[in-house]
Parts: sequence; structure tokens; C-alpha cells
Amino acid sequence: MYSSSPADAPVVREPLHAPVAHLVRGGVVEGIHYGSVVVLGADGRVEFQLGDIEAAFYPRSAVKPLQAVAMLRAGLPLDGALLSLAAASHSGEECHLAGTRRILELAGLTEDDLRNVPDMPFDPAVRDAWVREGRTPSRLAQNCSGKHAAMLWTAKVNGWSLEDYLDPGHPLQQAIQEIVEDLTGQRVARVSVDGCGAPLFSISLHGLARALSRITTAAPGTPEARVADAMRAHAEMASGAGRDVAALMRAVPGLLAKDGFEGVQVAALPDGRAIAVKIADGANRARIPVAAAALVRAGVDPESLTAFAGESLLGGGEPVGRVRAVRALDAVVLPACA
Repeated sequence: MYSSSPADAPVVREPLHAPVAHLVRGGVVEGIHYGSVVVLGADGRVEFQLGDIEAAFYPRSAVKPLQAVAMLRAGLPLDGALLSLAAASHSGEECHLAGTRRILELAGLTEDDLRNVPDMPFDPAVRDAWVREGRTPSRLAQNCSGKHAAMLWTAKVNGWSLEDYLDPGHPLQQAIQEIVEDLTGQRVARVSVDGCGAPLFSISLHGLARALSRITTAAPGTPEARVADAMRAHAEMASGAGRDVAALMRAVPGLLAKDGFEGVQVAALPDGRAIAVKIADGANRARIPVAAAALVRAGVDPESLTAFAGESLLGGGEPVGRVRAVRALDAVVLPACA
């Protein structure tokens, strides 16, 4: 355990976000994405911040590595690809469906025991294939099904009730909240409900970065290290074959990364350097270029991140600009006219 007395909960307020990404078309800033960014050094200190890193916010699926740590601490007997799936926002590919079925099978449960919302696969190509084949939304295809299957198995291992495993007052969710507070080093500000139906804990962006740093620097064999090892070794199970977060982990040796809806990204290196990003308007197109710039700020070789610099803006079908992180995020700040 990291702290027997976590700090007070972050303040619930309107976040004081700052510009973090520009849409530059033909040399003119056409649009601005606001948000917040934090970069932690290996010693855990804040080396760079932009916007509001201390206000309460919902990390969405970026909190899943913390939830997986909590389940391992509570006795979940998973490792490898299936543990990565337990921390996943998966794409709904057949490997994800088969993996979730396997977790349920090992637990002696079935898809009918899941309480996440039915949905179509997250990956557009997979979803389109489902539509062509006449397949309908299912709990198994929903991107959080691996986590829910793992939650059910954790509850069963402990003799806890299964029907209400998503209730914030359930022993499972109480145990998860305790570990979220332990890893972030702060009390949870508010508890809401995530899109999948699971309790969602409001923390700060700073706390999220600190938590992932603690996960990547934990001693071998600990629940934290097991989660980090599983997600890095099976990045596609934690996301999907064509997903940017899996590509990011492949591009940067030892990097652990997790995305979340509404423009959230967190990542940490084995020595504890970590970054966390929140895009205020939830725009996915700003999340990765801002995260890549923050990783360069953290000392990652920029050559390994060129593929994540930002998507092109098209004019008449040809690139005429791109989404790019603001100059304030550059490791060496250039004049505004550069």
C-alpha cells in the first residue's frame, strides 16, 4: 500500500483548461482544442503542467489498469492476455470475444451473468461487418466486457453476490475505490456511473498520472507489475489491432498506456516518468498528438513518436494542414512565428 492516509479529494469545479492543440490549415489556426496536461519526472514531481491538473474529473476507461490492480489484490487469478483483456477497452474483435468467454468459463459463469450494457463492437470495421451479417448488440461485444467478466470472477472468488456487482456499495466496488485512492494518493471526489454501467470515480489528472507511475515502478510479481506486464505484452488485447494506444506501446519500449472516452490519455515508463492528458471537448483527434508531445517533454525520443504527431487536415482530398500540439508543449519552445 502506498499511503495509509490519502490526501483530500480534488476540488469539484469548472476546470481551468488551456489551449493544448491547434487545427492548422494553410498556415492559419482554424480551431483550438482546450485541455490539461501533466508530466511527471521519475521522482514523481511535476515537471510540466498546462491547464488544470488538480480539478476533479472522470478518467473514464483510463482508470481500468487501476481497477485491474484492485481485482488482483482481491484474488482474481488472471495473468497474460486475459489479464490485459480485464483492463481493456477492446475493439470487439473475435480474440476479445473469445477471451471474455474464456474468463467467464474459468469462473463457471456465462454471458448472461454480465451486467454491462449491450453494444456493437467499438472498431468501425468490425462493427460494419456485424451489421452486414445481421448481428445485434451484445454484452460480450461491448468494449468493457473483459473488465466485467473479471469483476464477476473476483466477486465469485470472494463469495460476494454476483447480481449487484456494479452497485457502488458492493464489496467489490468498495475494494476498487480503496485501491484507486491508494494508487492516486487522494480521496475520490465523486462517484458516478460509466457508460458500461460500472461505478466511475472522480480523481485529478495529477492523481491519474501518479497512479500509472506507481503501477509501472512496482516490484516484479506485485499486482501492479502483473497488470503492467500483461498490458505491454498484449497491447492488442487491451485495445485492438488497429488502435493508436496499442501502436503507442509498440513504438516506445516499456511504455504502459491507456486511453479513455472524452479525450483522456495516460501513459508511464518503467522508471516512473508519466503523462496524463484530458481534452476538454473530448475530441479524439487531439488526444494522441498532445500525449505524444507530453511524452517528448518526459524525455521520450521524438523520432519514435513521429507517427503520432497529429492527423492531416484535407482540402480537396489533399493534406493542407494538421492537428498539432500547441507550442507550449514543445520540449524546446520556439517563437510563435516559427
